Amino acid sequence: MPIEIERKFRVTGTAWRTADGQRICQGYLNRDQHRTVRVRVAGAQAFLTIKGVTTGATRAEFEYAIPLADAEALLALCDGPLIDKVRHRVEHGGLLWEIDEFLGDNAGLVVAEVELASEGQAITLPPWVTEEVTTDSRYFNSSLATHPFNRWGPSKDR
Repeated sequence: MPIEIERKFRVTGTAWRTADGQRICQGYLNRDQHRTVRVRVAGAQAFLTIKGVTTGATRAEFEYAIPLADAEALLALCDGPLIDKVRHRVEHGGLLWEIDEFLGDNAGLVVAEVELASEGQAITLPPWVTEEVTTDSRYFNSSLATHPFNRWGPSKDR
């Protein structure tokens, strides 16, 4: 079974911004505590992704390329608002970091993710990451679709 091991961090400043990013639009066909089913359009590519329950930084993940026209039709069927973001990719410490700069109702939120070979894998944190939010469900994209960052209130630690 394919798995994803991913740690997530808040980002500060703009030192990570080394190149233009890629615009991503994604929505959720299913979003419950046991699984999420996501459709994503990234440039001219599109994907359907099924993710299982997250335990620590690990979860089952099945991702399949789909025709762009199918993805655009599926986005119209999604449950709740769509996520709009720009993804930047930066190498640091021998790993590829994906920095998501959120737009729309999530504007102001910037999160970095790094995929690992194991949960215990040592990593060197870039100077532009702050607190780890791997297990904070508010930062899950599926949560941001229905509980966007700009509605978190004064405790959101901007």
